[in-house]
Amino acid sequence: MSDLVLAAGCVLWRRAQDGGGLEVCLVHRPRYDDWSFPKGKLKRGETALEAALREVLEETGHHCVPGAPLPTALYVANGRPKEVTYWAAEATDGAFVPNDEVDRLAWLSPESARSRLSRPGDRIQLDAFLHAGRNGT
Repeated sequence: MSDLVLAAGCVLWRRAQDGGGLEVCLVHRPRYDDWSFPKGKLKRGETALEAALREVLEETGHHCVPGAPLPTALYVANGRPKEVTYWAAEATDGAFVPNDEVDRLAWLSPESARSRLSRPGDRIQLDAFLHAGRNGT
């Protein structure tokens, strides 16, 4: 399937600032006016994990430590099949700076993230992340 678009991303998480559990990061992409997990297309010669970590840094400004793999998403985008490989990843350091690709970032409780996700299929990765013991390992 030569038309297949390969992409990768992470369910980026951190411990809540108030100590009350964890927060999940969603990014808003103005081009699509949607909320999703940070993700993007693989570059030539790049592994899926390398792409996921690069995309997290580019879209959120945060470095992260990858954890367990999460279910792969398969769907059609812009008339082409797309396969997105995901990992759970804990945010370490960094700061978000809005840009043309991502203009907003939100750290949300898992329940709030579930309702804000634009693509219902993204809830599969969120559920798998939560089921894996919160840290995805």
